[in-house]
Amino acid sequence: MKLDFSSFLLGCGVGAGSMLLGKRLRPVMLEVATLLFRLQERAMAATPMGQEALAELLAEARARVSLPAGFGTGRHPEPTHPRTGAPATHPVKHPSPFGRGTG
Repeated sequence: MKLDFSSFLLGCGVGAGSMLLGKRLRPVMLEVATLLFRLQERAMAATPMGQEALAELLAEARARVSLPAGFGTGRHPEPTHPRTGAPATHPVKHPSPFGRGTG
């Protein structure tokens, strides 16, 4: 593996710069984060549905993100063959990890 000296110096400069700027920017970032939390609290207090209902709504939205496409709407995509992408007419069998028959 070849070490490029200019890349090494650039990495050192970025690291040193982030350390120096991090100390100076911390109070600014703290103020921005505080402002955002205040805005969130005001929005939560102003919503007619209440904090628990809004938390449930956000949890359901987060759960839908992790589901496969079409799962939340009741429409499931048709199964396809993993290698060819063609519609699968039967479940794909994979070799058994124990070496006998199929899974």
